[in-house]
Amino acid sequence: MAQSSPTVHIDKKMQKILLLFQKTEITEYHIYNRLSRRMSGQNAEVLEHIAKDELKHYHQWKRYTGIEVKPAKLKILFYLLVSRIFGITFAIKMLEKGEEKAEKHYGEIIDEIPEAAAILEEEQNHEAQLIEMIDEERIEYIGSMVLGLNDALVELTGALAGLTLALQNIRLIGIAGLITGIAASLSMAASEYLSQKSEKESKDPLRASFYTGIAYIFAVLSLVIPYFVLENYYLALLFTLLIAVGIIFIFSFFVAVVKEITFAKFFWEMVIISMGVAGISFLIGLLVRTFLHIEV
Repeated sequence: MAQSSPTVHIDKKMQKILLLFQKTEITEYHIYNRLSRRMSGQNAEVLEHIAKDELKHYHQWKRYTGIEVKPAKLKILFYLLVSRIFGITFAIKMLEKGEEKAEKHYGEIIDEIPEAAAILEEEQNHEAQLIEMIDEERIEYIGSMVLGLNDALVELTGALAGLTLALQNIRLIGIAGLITGIAASLSMAASEYLSQKSEKESKDPLRASFYTGIAYIFAVLSLVIPYFVLENYYLALLFTLLIAVGIIFIFSFFVAVVKEITFAKFFWEMVIISMGVAGISFLIGLLVRTFLHIEV
């Protein structure tokens, strides 16, 4: 037997808010439900549980409006794509941050609809606890990825800046940077393996070294590309520095969302360090060329 609508006066403003809640809940139900199908074991169970909660909340709001609401299909596709690229944990935490913006409306209706307080508490606490239960490998090894990317960005931007002024031969600079970067990535991966093995942490040393090396190589290939597609070495250096800032931006956003830290602080720390090293290396290249009279 269907539940009767609660005896609460719903004006146009409140109805608009409740319909927004309904759309959010039904959309997130479909997102969590679709994500659960791609997982197995505990992760699938957690996502299914959250999906059921979202659907339950949708029907609770529907009791007040009496209106069926369709999910936002583009939003569903967006988060499914994000989860493919950056992982389940990133997509979910990004989704929850978006939900926080909608939660500011709870204060406008909580006096009229006491049930809203219970729903809000469940959204904030119960689902947050469930999300923390999700086990994803790439998140476990995020420290290794940070190590690889950070070292590559600092070392290679510095090396390319110094080589650019010292050699002034765009293809030679690119080849030297590529060889230097690949050698450094193998060295960094080996160091991470030995570090994890000696510390005897819960991380698998081989996997930690793999994530460090892959992150390093990705950064190396991205940074040297301009030296193989452009003809002006100063322009290539400019594009390399822009690519470095772009990588830092994307990765800082990823870490900030997953680890729930301040994006701006993490981003600017990496930018200042990488660009600072590049600037110093550029000056070293100038001094080397001036005093050693290198001509290539």
